[in-house]
Amino acid sequence: MSEFSFTDHSHRRFNPLTQSWVLCSPHRAKRPWLGQTEEQSTETRPPYDPKCYLCPGNTRATGTRNEKYTSTCVFTNDYAAVHENQPMCTNTDIEQVTRSSSNDLFRVESVCGTCKVVCFSPRHDLTLPELSVEEIIKVVCAWQQVYADLSRNPEIKYVQLFENKGAVMGCSNPHPHGQAWALSHVPTEPAQEISSFRAYQKKHNACILCTYVEAELVNSKTESTNRIIVQNESFMVVVPFWATWPFETMIVAKSHVSSISEMSDAMTRDLASAIRELTIRYDNLFECSFPYSMGLHQAPTATHEDGVCCHLHLHFYPPLLRSKEVRKFLVGFEMMAEPQRDLTAEQAASRLRALSSVHYKSRV
Repeated sequence: MSEFSFTDHSHRRFNPLTQSWVLCSPHRAKRPWLGQTEEQSTETRPPYDPKCYLCPGNTRATGTRNEKYTSTCVFTNDYAAVHENQPMCTNTDIEQVTRSSSNDLFRVESVCGTCKVVCFSPRHDLTLPELSVEEIIKVVCAWQQVYADLSRNPEIKYVQLFENKGAVMGCSNPHPHGQAWALSHVPTEPAQEISSFRAYQKKHNACILCTYVEAELVNSKTESTNRIIVQNESFMVVVPFWATWPFETMIVAKSHVSSISEMSDAMTRDLASAIRELTIRYDNLFECSFPYSMGLHQAPTATHEDGVCCHLHLHFYPPLLRSKEVRKFLVGFEMMAEPQRDLTAEQAASRLRALSSVHYKSRV
C-alpha cells in the first residue's frame, strides 16, 4: 500500500473553535462537473444609481431619505430582523403553538435588539477591494463606533458585524455595505467559540488563537505547511487548517485583542490593509467580483463578562470552488453528517498567496 498523502487521500480535520470536524477529499477536485453554474453579472454599475436605496440623498422604500454622505454612513435597518421594543414571550403564549408550557421539547425565548446598515462608500460601483486603505480605515472606524454605541445598551448582549457580498450570498443590494445586528442573547456560533476559548484557557492556561497564530508562524517557514496568505505587524491572513469553504480564510489579530474597541490607530490601519490585500486576491482568483460572507468575532460587547477570553478575528466564507461559475454547495452528506471540502487548506493558501496584490481591474 502506498504512503498516505494529504493531497490525494481522504482525512478529517478538527475545528477547535467549533468543536467540529470537516471531511477533506482532495481527490474529488478531479471529478467532472455538469451541475449548476452561476451567472456572472457583466453589467457595469454607475458611481451613483438614482434607484438605489443606499446611494446618498436617495429615498428608501420606507420613505426615509438618506443623508448626502461622502464617506461611510450608518443608519437603522428599515427591515430589521429584531426590534428593540416587543412583548416578552410567556408560557401562555407558548401554549398557543405547543399546547403546553415551555419544556425540554418546546423552548422559546423572546429576542430583542436592533439592526444597523453600514454603507462603506457613497460610490455605488465599488466594493471593498476597490477602496483605498484610507477608505477602508473609515469603514473599520465606523464598525468601532457602532460596536461601542450598541455596547452601551445594557439590554444588548451581543453585536455581530458582517458583510454579505454578491447576489449568490443573498445580498439584496449591490451598493457596498455591511450590517450590524445587536441582540439580547449571544447566538449559537459565537457562543460555541467562547466556550472553546474558556475550555482551552482552563486546560492550557493560554488563548487558543494566540497559540494558533504562533503555530502558523512556525508552519509558514515550510511551503508544504504554509497556510498564511499575507501578514503585517498586527494581523495574519490565513486559510484555517480546519477550513470548510474552498477558499475560506481568517484574519486574526497577532496579539491578544478582545475587540475592535481595543485596537490602536496602527492596528486599525493594519486591519484595513489586511482586508484590502485579501479581498483583492479573492477578486483576482477568478477575475470577478468574488462573493463571500464575512463577519467579525470578538467580545460579545465591549463590556461583556466573557470578553477577556475572546480574541479578535474575522471569518471569510466564500462559496466559489473551481471558477467564477462553479460554487460549493453544503448539501447531502454535509447537511446530514459533517462538512466536506475538495481541496486542502494548504492548496487553497498556495493559490491565494501566489496572486497579485494589484486588483485585476487596475492592471495596465
